[in-house]
Amino acid sequence: MDLIAKERDRLLQRTARVYGLSFTIVSLVCLAIPGAVDLASFFVCLPLYLIIAFCQYRIGSSRSMLWAIPILVAGLAVIGVVALLAPEATGQAGVSAVAQLSAASMASTAIVLTTELLRRIFLGLAFALTLGLTTFLMLPFQAPGRTVALIVLGWVLATIIGFWISAGVPQAARRIASIGRAHRAERQASETEAQRRQGARLLHDTVLATLTLLAHSGVGVAPDALRQQAADDARLLRQLRLGATPTPQSSGVYNLENNEETVLGTTLESVKQRFGRMGLEVSWHGTGQVLLPSDVLDAFLLALAECLENVRRHSGVTEAHVTITEDELMVRAMVTDSGVGFTLDDVDSARLGFKESVVARLKDVGGKARLFSAPGSGTTVVLEVPR
Repeated sequence: MDLIAKERDRLLQRTARVYGLSFTIVSLVCLAIPGAVDLASFFVCLPLYLIIAFCQYRIGSSRSMLWAIPILVAGLAVIGVVALLAPEATGQAGVSAVAQLSAASMASTAIVLTTELLRRIFLGLAFALTLGLTTFLMLPFQAPGRTVALIVLGWVLATIIGFWISAGVPQAARRIASIGRAHRAERQASETEAQRRQGARLLHDTVLATLTLLAHSGVGVAPDALRQQAADDARLLRQLRLGATPTPQSSGVYNLENNEETVLGTTLESVKQRFGRMGLEVSWHGTGQVLLPSDVLDAFLLALAECLENVRRHSGVTEAHVTITEDELMVRAMVTDSGVGFTLDDVDSARLGFKESVVARLKDVGGKARLFSAPGSGTTVVLEVPR
């Protein structure tokens, strides 16, 4: 059962609890008024009211419709005691107590019996039984038309409440989901525009400045300084390719990492955010605190990004799982999705995406990749690189 159905049922159950308990208390108060019924009848009815109240409380936390059965049986028993045990002692307050019980307290079960066909059949049987027996038992005290009108009105009202909640909760959930999608789309567009503008500023401050110097043969700049600037630009572009966001320190100068080894976890999050902006939710599992040489890390993350790009473009789903494991020799990433899958033999051997961007890239650093898939069963790719 999906989350929306669970929330709908929870709201129906709590509404039925409050609705039923409220009218049960009102009915019991009417029955306790002096002259409503004789004392013996009241004390016989009291435990039956406690059974009704307990079952109505349980309906508020249990999805089982079996709790409705004791409510109906105990309610009809109360009506029978009031009408048959000492009919000469039954006053108007006693008749009012029966009306509250049959038309409202017992009718509260209708709220939770509107969601499925079997429950609706049970609702119809419960209504017919309550209407027939109550009308018959109350014949000596009031006109049958009045009894029928009260019971029909009460049960119809409770049923309408049940159907209204059942229809309203999914509609509200869809509207909330629509608002959420619109918000995410607006946020992604805003982030993409901000990233584009930041990239334009960054390229203007660094790479374009270097290219301008090269176009003018480096006039006025020492060759060593030009080589150093080009090397800094290359490292900056590498960080951008891995999804990082270098921080500007001053005009034309950016905070660049200059480590031979990089912690894997520092770049996994940037890859996740990048694909999140493109609509693919990536869930990470396992360790991220692994030190890898920069060339191995570069190949590993770019192969991983290519696998995620294939999930985004071809799987038909919006979620992928990446599990990172390690041992003394190897670091592994398992990329899985629950998408459409495919037959491995049907893949065109001329396509270079997986062959070059994943397999060949990992092979260059001593790693390897394995692919598993079947139509309708999703796809799993295992990437391995040496530590």
